[in-house]
Amino acid sequence: MLIEFFSSKNIDQRKIEEVVSFLRKGEVIVVPTDTVYSFACDLNNKKALEKMARLKELKLNKANFSLICYDLSSLSDYTKPLDRSTYKILNKAFPGPYTFILDASNLVPKLFGNKKKEVGIRIPDNDITRTITNTLGNPLAVTSVHDDDEIVDYTTDPQAIEERFQNDVAVVVDAGFGNNVPSTIVNCCNGNIEIIREGIGEVFF
Repeated sequence: MLIEFFSSKNIDQRKIEEVVSFLRKGEVIVVPTDTVYSFACDLNNKKALEKMARLKELKLNKANFSLICYDLSSLSDYTKPLDRSTYKILNKAFPGPYTFILDASNLVPKLFGNKKKEVGIRIPDNDITRTITNTLGNPLAVTSVHDDDEIVDYTTDPQAIEERFQNDVAVVVDAGFGNNVPSTIVNCCNGNIEIIREGIGEVFF
């Protein structure tokens, strides 16, 4: 089903609660970001994580999901303490079209059933999805609707996404056409800064 939001500035909280109710039931949904649309589920629901991995034709322990957080205060449970220079970069970049790969806390491998030592963090400049995350009370696990390195036209159109994945996801959050350029990925592990992929986010560091 489609749940439409006509404004990202005057958000209908009743619709947010409806979306969150599906997340709490362990459903996979599709959310807008400031880049491409993404599959999303409750990070704390193992069955939902496994379901989303199957959508990508992966086992959960092989999936490379990122986390959408509401703000930087959400990071401490999922990442090791940030050094001052890394924190300053994140504070300037977020909310924005970046994925920062950070050293994972001990909780992350438990969530994904693997030995994951890194985790991708997103705080998109999209108030609808950030409000969903805040209302849920913990981060979303997300993965782009498009295939790796390939963004086709249907993945920018929420109605086309709903038609294609209506048997796989409970809700598509419709916030209008999405972007067709992915996020800029930056690896900040071990105190180093490395650009993994240049996307829509400007490289300012």
